[in-house]
Amino acid sequence: MRRSFIPALGLVALLAACQQGSDLERAAVGAAIGCAAGEILSDGECITGAAVGGAAGALANDF
Repeated sequence: MRRSFIPALGLVALLAACQQGSDLERAAVGAAIGCAAGEILSDGECITGAAVGGAAGALANDF
């Protein structure tokens, strides 16, 4: 778990830096990062990670 936490934290930092794009662009970046995080943290849960990341990316500017 410890070894996979650092890459996941880096992916979250990349998503946090994506503030200037449209909702669709943020959703696409969030889905890509979520897929990678799902693969790293949950051993093959790309689809679940992409769904969560896409939703988080699309809603990122609403908070």
